[in-house]
Amino acid sequence: MPELVFEGITISAMAGAVPKNKIVNRKFTKYFDEQSVSDIVDKTGVEERRISNVSLTSSDLCFAAAEKLFSDNNIKKSEIDVLIFISQTPDYRMPATSIILQGRLGLSKSTAAFDVSLGCSGFVYALSIAFSYAQQPGIRKVLILDGETRSKVYHPKDRKTGFIFGDAAIAAIIEKDLNIGKSIFSLNSDGTLSDLIKIDAGGYRNPSSIDSLKEKVVDEYGNIRTDEHGHMNGGDVFNFVLREVPKNIKHILNLYETTLESLDYYVFHQANKFMNDYLAKKLKLDKNKVPSTISKYGNTSSVSIPITIVDQLKDKLKGEKNLFLCGFGVGMSWATAIVKTNNLRISEIVEI
Repeated sequence: MPELVFEGITISAMAGAVPKNKIVNRKFTKYFDEQSVSDIVDKTGVEERRISNVSLTSSDLCFAAAEKLFSDNNIKKSEIDVLIFISQTPDYRMPATSIILQGRLGLSKSTAAFDVSLGCSGFVYALSIAFSYAQQPGIRKVLILDGETRSKVYHPKDRKTGFIFGDAAIAAIIEKDLNIGKSIFSLNSDGTLSDLIKIDAGGYRNPSSIDSLKEKVVDEYGNIRTDEHGHMNGGDVFNFVLREVPKNIKHILNLYETTLESLDYYVFHQANKFMNDYLAKKLKLDKNKVPSTISKYGNTSSVSIPITIVDQLKDKLKGEKNLFLCGFGVGMSWATAIVKTNNLRISEIVEI
């Protein structure tokens, strides 16, 4: 359970982008009857999702968010020294999408650019990396681009996953602020549970084949997917979250020598409404301090924490604030952080 502590580093500006295409889940009855769909929506809390068309990729969404970020904040592209791209839905197997974005955005050739392949905990992990770079004397600004087209990963005929996931992206600037206080991160993983959320084929252990692309009935409930679509053991994932996340939260609060009550906002990974409501109740959190976008965007994996900040906290982060961030999921991997901000500038979300 490594802990990373930083002082004088912060998130200074953020922007977001989502596809224009909006799916209203209760009307998504192409494969299931209205009652079944209504039951799924009631259970997950996902009323709407943004879905990319075939040609729209994570990098397209990130590019739009980055351009909005640069424009609204008069950021010189020459000041970007590091670009970190987070996604498990990159444009290609190779090259790295971060390198494509460096070129497309017109950043300097001296910009360090690399990908981070993590899901639900990915933003908090990447934020810790960005803070690490930003504390170096020669680094001016670190650009985080976090984008997912998760709707392309899950099969619409699988009721366990087909109504949950959506697409989105954010851009964020990390830089020095000598007047800012301490931020702290706790990063964790358990690969013995890697089968809980998984795509079985299409990689290099189980390459794509005619068989891996065939639709199959996968359980007694008639759910259908291919071996190249994601699947999830929801019950075991829920048990994992309840077992690991609360004690990790307690751990980081002890390290920070603070209490939950003293923090300004608690931003959780938007897994589903039931899970997040349960966590908030278990931790006895003030509901007014727990922003949520699960009903509006669904589960956007690594993007869910930052898109919730951009969408829900745009006008609420004036002055100095303490943000509690907690991501958990595919891997299994979980990460918790208390991040201090000061007049965090947030742009309006772009639709493309």
